Order: sequence, then C-alpha cells, then structure tokens
Amino acid sequence: MLLTDYLDAAAGQYPGKTLLIHGDRKFTYGEINAAACGIAAGLLESGLEPGFRGALLTDDPFCYITSYFGIQLAGGVVVGLNTQTSAAGLAYVLEDCQASVLIAAEKFNRYIQDALPLSPSVRLLILSAGTDEQKQSGQPWHIQSFADLCNCPPLPVQHRPYRSSCDFAQIIYTSGTTGKPKGVVLRHANLRANTTSIVSYLDLQPSDRVMAVLPFFYSYGNSILLTHVAVGGSLVVNQSFLYPNTILQQMVDHEVTGFSGVPSTYALLLNRSAIASFSFPKLRYLTQAGAAMSPELARRLKAIFPASRIFIMYGQTEACARLAYLPPEEIERKPGSIGKGIPGVELRVLDKDGQPVKPGEVGEIVARGENIMAGYWNRPEETREVLRPEGLWTGDLATCDEEGFLYIVSRKSDLIKSGSHRIGPKEIEDVLAEHAAVHEAAVIGI
Repeated sequence: MLLTDYLDAAAGQYPGKTLLIHGDRKFTYGEINAAACGIAAGLLESGLEPGFRGALLTDDPFCYITSYFGIQLAGGVVVGLNTQTSAAGLAYVLEDCQASVLIAAEKFNRYIQDALPLSPSVRLLILSAGTDEQKQSGQPWHIQSFADLCNCPPLPVQHRPYRSSCDFAQIIYTSGTTGKPKGVVLRHANLRANTTSIVSYLDLQPSDRVMAVLPFFYSYGNSILLTHVAVGGSLVVNQSFLYPNTILQQMVDHEVTGFSGVPSTYALLLNRSAIASFSFPKLRYLTQAGAAMSPELARRLKAIFPASRIFIMYGQTEACARLAYLPPEEIERKPGSIGKGIPGVELRVLDKDGQPVKPGEVGEIVARGENIMAGYWNRPEETREVLRPEGLWTGDLATCDEEGFLYIVSRKSDLIKSGSHRIGPKEIEDVLAEHAAVHEAAVIGI
C-alpha cells in the first residue's frame, strides 16, 4: 500500500468533489489526480530511475500537491523544501539528497540560478512559468514548464514503476538546533501507519474540511495533507498569517470543520485578531503540536471554542509527525500533559541506561511503532544515536504520572545548567505565560 493509493481511491470515489480551495481557485479530486498522473508521465519520459529524489520549492498548493503525488507515482522520493530559503541553503539540500528534479515556483528563480551550479545532480528544472529565453540559456539542466508537465497524457496504472510499502516515499529536512539540516527518511509504510492512527483518533470523515495554514513541507502540514486526502476530505489553504482576520473569515465562509496550528499560531489568533467576534458553528475540532502549549494558552483556547474538541498533540519529524495526544476531555484534569501514545505507538520514559523511570522522575521519551523513520539520509552514525534497540530516543525529557500521562520537561539540549542545578526552561515559560501581558515567552541561559 502506497501513499498514492489515497489519491487513487478518493479520485475514483469522489472525482467531482473539491479537494483544494485556495483563494478563489477550487480543484477537484479528479483534476488533482489527472495533473499528478500527467506529472508522473512527464517525469518518466525524462528517463528517471525508481528512487530518484524530486525536490519541491513552491508555496502554491496546487503545484505542491500534484507534484507530491506525481513524483511518487513516477517512483520517486519527495523532498519538500522550506520556502524561507537562500541560495546556499537550497544548494546544500539539493546536493545532500542528490536530487534529480527540482519543481519550483518562478519567484524562487534568484536562488535557483545560484544554487543549481553547485548541485550537479539536478538534471531537470520545472518552473511554474518557463520562458523561451530561459529554455535557451545554455544551462546544463533542462528547463520545462510546470503547466506543460501537468498536461502530459496521464500515466496508465500498468505503466507505473513498481514500488512497495517498504520503499522510501519522502525525505523531510529538519532544521535542528546545531549543524546542518538532516534528512529524515520516511517509508510509505511509516507515513501510512501514522496517517491511519491520526484519522482514527480525530475520527476524520469525508465531510471534514480543514483550514490548512501550515506549510506542506513541514511534517505537521504534511500529515494534514495526507490525513484529509486519505478520507476524501477537503483542504482550505491559506499559509500566510499576515492577515489573521482574513483566515478567520475564510473559516466561516467555507464552513471548515477543523483547524491545526502550533502554539504561536494560536497565540497570534488569541492576541492579534478579532477572533472573539467570529462564530464557527461547523468547527468540530482543533489540533495543536509543533511545540509545547502552555496550560494558560490551552485554557484561553477552550474558552474561545467551548463547543470544539481540542487535541493537544506531540510528535517529531522522525515519527512522521505524531507520537502522542491528550484526549479533549482530559485538558482540564491533566493541564500541561501531552497525553499518551497514539494508536499503534508505544511510549516509555527511560533513564540513560534504558531503564524505565518511576512516576514523577525525569527521563527521555523513547518511542516504538510502525511510524518511526528509516533513518537520517546518509548519516549512519547519527541514525544509530537515536534508533537503538529500545526504539527512537526522542531527545525530549519528560515525566510520567501514575496514570501514564506524559509531561514534557525540556529538550535534552535545552536544559539550562546553573551551578549544580538543571533547569527546564519550559517550566519558567509556562509561569510567564500566565501573565495577561505576555503573549509568548522564551527562556534561555546567559
């Protein structure tokens, strides 16, 4: 079972249903699937071998979604690139993953022209708008128009390269706290396991329509894309938070049933928008992940959305995004908790010797499940450091209470040393966040 099976199935069952709403543009499952199949056919005509890396540098959701599935239909591995990039950063990732193809928006051309000479593996550049002048520029890479690629005759199912669920589907680069970004390698089976689990505990249905504000190259945004395509749901996409009231109005206009964000997303909505003047009768659930949410922010969120289910979640890119969630009914009883492992995931809090700690004692969260990554791209030593016999060592320090609920203390690398004391900055940040004048807080050691 592959990720592309999600799109195949939904397009077969709901060909005329809207998958994507972006501004005043709407695209059905049938249209997205046809474009993805055209992209796959065009890529295969270029002689690419199964397992090739196809990089995406675009903030246009139609281009991203169709290319995401098109690359995989052609037997490739998707590498979504951070649009907040530079020529040097782009060149590093392209060379590190040895990308053969780069599909990009024209607006990033100033970075591309400086990066590609440093990335000789790239043989095909696909731009959202390619001019004759660019095509005749004498560069060693071939330039093709994205529109032309979409309009290639669709790739028949029987002509698709054989891929199994154990094959690599995607590489997501993590910024990390030190050193160069690392490529997290995820198999089709990893992503499908996590998608199935999230769909289960959120109870996602074909009728669900999510407001997607997080970029798809980010693991959280990637899971929002996959979970909603998996059930035949819809995506309302606006990934610019310059005008939060516009996003709130779109949520009302399109009757969204779900919203997902990181703590800073919710802090902005609560403090810098007119959210209290809006009503969201169709909003069924909200999810939060990406960083720890303070109990005070969670309390304020519940007051604004009393009728919506709020899921506090925890995860890592190395786990395809999700490892734990706190059931909505436990928010008031377990303030500050990230809950327990999602279906199919086992979480333990272990000491440095791999032994379970007692309730209330601090240890490191270690995870096991089908969603755990294959490893870091071309980094065997760093892979061995985190993938050990016990499971994935997350680097997150936590405690566990008598009922098995987990509480994050700090990232292992974030602990502040003061004399003989080890101070978790999150504990101080949560106290600061209780003050009415504080929107967000970050505590560091000096």
